[in-house]
Amino acid sequence: METTINGTKLVLKIGDITEEDTQAIVNAANSTLMGGGGVDGAIHSKGGPAILEECKKIRQTTYPDGLPTGEAVITTGGNLKAEYVIHTVGPVCHGRFTENHEKLLYNAYYNSLKVAKENGIKTVAFPSISTGAYRCPLDLSARTAMMAVIDFIKNENYITEVRFVLFTDSIYYYYEEALKEILNEA
Repeated sequence: METTINGTKLVLKIGDITEEDTQAIVNAANSTLMGGGGVDGAIHSKGGPAILEECKKIRQTTYPDGLPTGEAVITTGGNLKAEYVIHTVGPVCHGRFTENHEKLLYNAYYNSLKVAKENGIKTVAFPSISTGAYRCPLDLSARTAMMAVIDFIKNENYITEVRFVLFTDSIYYYYEEALKEILNEA
């Protein structure tokens, strides 16, 4: 699915985020920034050691206690097609989705786009943040993700393309439904 909002192309697709050729891909990281499972592990594995080295520097200087939930930082893309990786930490929901979870997840998406803009990045690809091991409900998470991205691109005419690269048909379905609902509400 594809639409344009305020001059920004918004794309939903099924795929592997580590294969995206946008200027930056977003990593659903954990607060340690040292790699992990799922998307995080795949990005670190495919991107190579340069990503981890920059993450270690961020931990030594800016975030010695770990990256706070909802915040975002940027590193090289290492061996990836994307030049940069924007790391953000989503909330851990364990199947529940409170107002606080929603706020933190919204901030993870919104702040990732802020970091992109601050670094001159015009094309960004997102995974579905916090819906794997962190177990945030897909329907509510997809809607929150869409709202954050749409709010950003309605206010900022800088990013030219935002892609949601979703790993399975079922994840794609929730994002597509959320986008359709939001567009119908507008």
